[in-house]
Amino acid sequence: MNLRIGVLCSRIRVEEKLLFEAFSGRGVAFSRIDDRELIFELEQPPPHFDVVLERCLHHSRALYSLRILNGWGIKTVNSYDVAMTCGDKINTTTALLSAGVPSPRTLIAFTPESAIEAIERVGYPVVLKPAIGSWGRLLAKISDREAAEALLEHKETLGSYQHAIFYVQEYVEKPGRDIRSFVVGDETICAIYRESAHWVTNTARGARARNCPVTPEIDRISRAAAAAVGGGVLAVDILERDGELLVGEVNYTMEFRNSIEVTGVDIPGRIVEYVLGVAGRAAPTPNRPESILA
Repeated sequence: MNLRIGVLCSRIRVEEKLLFEAFSGRGVAFSRIDDRELIFELEQPPPHFDVVLERCLHHSRALYSLRILNGWGIKTVNSYDVAMTCGDKINTTTALLSAGVPSPRTLIAFTPESAIEAIERVGYPVVLKPAIGSWGRLLAKISDREAAEALLEHKETLGSYQHAIFYVQEYVEKPGRDIRSFVVGDETICAIYRESAHWVTNTARGARARNCPVTPEIDRISRAAAAAVGGGVLAVDILERDGELLVGEVNYTMEFRNSIEVTGVDIPGRIVEYVLGVAGRAAPTPNRPESILA
């Protein structure tokens, strides 16, 4: 193939090695783009690629790189708009609800005083999450007002912008697990149960992965959630509550190392096939209006 493929990444994890192997196994040359060395000259177009696969560890690096690449008409997986939506839980939840995708009850507040009111409106226990974050970090399950006041005081003392936005979500009692499904394009390719005795069921926090059959209901809600945030290569986190499925989050730079063996699905191969398909599509026209000073 004569396609020019880029893989934008930070340090190389197992997932990136598997993606590199999938490209090489298909005879596809690619260039590794290290975000630690990357410099964009904003007035000059970046090197041309038919498509860039984004695999950054840092949300901010991914977001701004995608913005610049898409602005110059370079196709990416995923796009800037998808990263902007999925990288912020408030954006994600509003997109899901606007599309009619069932999600846990969520309230947003901007001061500790209004956050207390929001927490007590939902009722204990509640979950307090950072608007931006991954791997189950900085999540807090709050069981009473005393704990709420202590945690909110702590966040206020930290003083950063992110800690001044309070994302309050109802606590959904899990049956010792949740579901993560993998959507590539318009297909739910597989799903896993993430099992843990702890209420946080991220595999990064020690949860065990087990194959989850993709039922019609899981397929429907997974594809609906993926479409709501803009589509592409996505992982959808699903909660079970009394036979109902709720979407908690959608991840745009997904990890999958623990899901290949248990599902029997070649996840990196499916991602690479999708990327090659995107590379073969017509590129969007860059939105670069003429300067009013010209």
